[in-house]
Amino acid sequence: MTTRYMHGFGNEFESEALPGALPQGQNSPQRCPYGLYAEQISGTAFTAPRGANARSWLYRIRPSVRHVGRFARFELSDWKTAPHVAAHGLPLGPLRWGPPSPPSEPSTFLTGMRTMTTAGDVNAQAGMAAHIYFASESMTDDYFYNADGEMLIAPQIGMLDLATELGRMAVGPGEIAVMPRGLKFKVGLADGPSRGYVCENYGARFTLPERGPIGANCLANRRDFKSPVAWFEDKESPCRLTVKWCGEFHRAEIAHSPLDVVAWHGNYAPYKYDLRTFAPVGALLIDHPDPSIYTVLSAPSGEAGVANVDFVIFPERWLVAEHSFRPPWYHVNIMSEFMGLIYGQYDAKAQGFAPGGISLHNCMLPHGPDKEAFDKASSAELHPHKLTDTLAFMFETRYPQHVTNYAASLPTLQHDYIECWRGLEKHFDPTRRDWTGP
Repeated sequence: MTTRYMHGFGNEFESEALPGALPQGQNSPQRCPYGLYAEQISGTAFTAPRGANARSWLYRIRPSVRHVGRFARFELSDWKTAPHVAAHGLPLGPLRWGPPSPPSEPSTFLTGMRTMTTAGDVNAQAGMAAHIYFASESMTDDYFYNADGEMLIAPQIGMLDLATELGRMAVGPGEIAVMPRGLKFKVGLADGPSRGYVCENYGARFTLPERGPIGANCLANRRDFKSPVAWFEDKESPCRLTVKWCGEFHRAEIAHSPLDVVAWHGNYAPYKYDLRTFAPVGALLIDHPDPSIYTVLSAPSGEAGVANVDFVIFPERWLVAEHSFRPPWYHVNIMSEFMGLIYGQYDAKAQGFAPGGISLHNCMLPHGPDKEAFDKASSAELHPHKLTDTLAFMFETRYPQHVTNYAASLPTLQHDYIECWRGLEKHFDPTRRDWTGP
């Protein structure tokens, strides 16, 4: 599972599993080495600007037209796609869930997918869906590709072995993997059952955010993104290929593995990133900056500066601001925020937000620290303090996120979540400008 530096953000790379398998000098020669077929996969329109154009040339044992077979409808009833507005009757407000329990029946990464929220419209290639997955079995002879969008995968428990058309990647808690739209893969379990989060991005693909005044370094650095080297499966046995297309699932029985790419070159490929290599920046004197300074990846929309989806993390970091309220401040946001916790404790919540849990703060619904976190932060002596053993994340989108029936009916839904702010009593005293805290 050797990896190389990331090539998907503007650079092009090449890889071959057999010496000389990669044609030189032209992409589609009359006869490819080893009797392979040349095939291009395009993640953007042919005419996209050079800097945004995403495509890779694949040299494979069979062309993809031999992989599909005759599709038949296939049901994955707990995987929902926008637009999807469920009639669950939950009252409007902030929501939070404890870690959901896995299904009682065995499941793979594919059959164990459970949708929490949907946003936007897959038919317009805008918006996203937030899922959790439960996997107790490997996808041995089952393969999948998503025509609706790319998938950002964040394991919370257990290591995943992602076998893709362009190579293999091992991804565990504290890392993410991104599977581009249209690339085939299967998911194996490296060390037992796995649970985690998935962002299905219907829009423009994820890329690195601009750093602006930060300059050339910090945040997520390009060299820390890794992609696989060429690897292939020459397997002649009954297999199944499932495709997700406009919210529906179709399955074909095929007689061989579709992971048969022997060599490739280009800039459209899966990749992984270790979130612990993120170099955060923050306030060195006063105040608490906007959470956008923790953006790892951003999928742009048609409006400058407004993301279809941002992937934001809250990692280990030093807090040194003076005379400042250090946790995230109380906030009303036009963006909709789906949060998860990989491990540790989130600094704005004293309790109730556990690893594997979820919170949802939708468009223009207020949120912020609970009473215990507010009281502690308001009265603490502000010495330099390091937040350790913590990793939370956020899928933030410009679209409202609609809760599914599955999410609304989870036993771990905390119906009393709003009570965590109930104790924020009135402190106002017009005769005391020098209020010193609770």
